Amino acid sequence: MQDRPTYSELLAAVQHFLEADAVPALDGPKKFHARVAANVLAIVRRELQNADTQLRAEWQRLDAVLGRPEPVPADRAELYGRLRQRTEELCERIRHGDADAGPWREAVWAHVRQTVVDKLAVANPKYLGAALSQAVGARDSAVDDEQH
Repeated sequence: MQDRPTYSELLAAVQHFLEADAVPALDGPKKFHARVAANVLAIVRRELQNADTQLRAEWQRLDAVLGRPEPVPADRAELYGRLRQRTEELCERIRHGDADAGPWREAVWAHVRQTVVDKLAVANPKYLGAALSQAVGARDSAVDDEQH
């Protein structure tokens, strides 16, 4: 781990440069691309800030929904892979009609809704509006975004 500047500070500095200096000085497609680049940096920063918390929360929700608690993989790449596998298992159960009615349907709905909110909190928190407060870890990064 590095001291300062942190990854978040570095990404925010480049994002600020693009928004405050580059975008106003550019026209046409270059202006558009500079805005896109600034947005990409904001997304990367939010993902890095929230990934561990959101991934673990998604894992715990899948533990509950699938009814089969498993230890969280320590390696992030393995965690991503296992989350995909567990989500595919959930999708198979949904396709087979397991979530068509009853309490499991409500649990699946709550899991899917929270997962979408968490992903939107990274990709486009402004889209969520008031629902942003329900996103795992999003409140801190949203405040941080407003400061940059």
